[in-house]
Amino acid sequence: MRNNWTVDSSKILTETEIVEVLADLKRRARRSANSRMNLIIFRLATCCGLRVSEMINLRLSDMRLGVKRPHIKIRAAIAKCHRARRVPLWWDQGTLDDLVSWRDERIKQGAAVGDPFLCSMARSSFGRPIDRQNARKRYIVSCRVLGPERTADLTIHDGRHSFVSHALKHRTLAEVRDAAGHANIATTSIYAHIATDEDGEIGDLFAFGKAV
Repeated sequence: MRNNWTVDSSKILTETEIVEVLADLKRRARRSANSRMNLIIFRLATCCGLRVSEMINLRLSDMRLGVKRPHIKIRAAIAKCHRARRVPLWWDQGTLDDLVSWRDERIKQGAAVGDPFLCSMARSSFGRPIDRQNARKRYIVSCRVLGPERTADLTIHDGRHSFVSHALKHRTLAEVRDAAGHANIATTSIYAHIATDEDGEIGDLFAFGKAV
């Protein structure tokens, strides 16, 4: 099967940009729950490759965090073309830590396993699911440290493209295809990176700024 579309490389966030955004979000996250949720939305899009329709329909029970290979369960009911999949969280320790912290915060807020993972923080609608427009706006807000010229052309789906692009530098085509939920390997191959394999231990895929 041939694909007739291409990925605009200028829309993919660079390693430096991801570092800048995460650092800014973590500073802001100390001060407000809204900023903490913006961090999670950025992680889900850019570090997990979720589609906006998938992330807004996540439940707490979809976060499988207390297992040897922590992952996000994308149910068939919320997946594109009803292709259920597992999104690995053992690929990146920073992403796993932030999702665990947010899961714990939701539980402290009184959320049950069937409740939304992402929800409104407004007093009048607290606990209700957010919609696509809200998630899209929050993603752009999360990237504001990059400046208005950069964010003017970004969308939340560019976070997904960024995930696939960077993951292919460290994981196999088949692994990334399965994590992203692509229908075939040809779609994943469009991102045209040389992939290398790693062991199954929890890694630091998106910890670009960490000293080695």
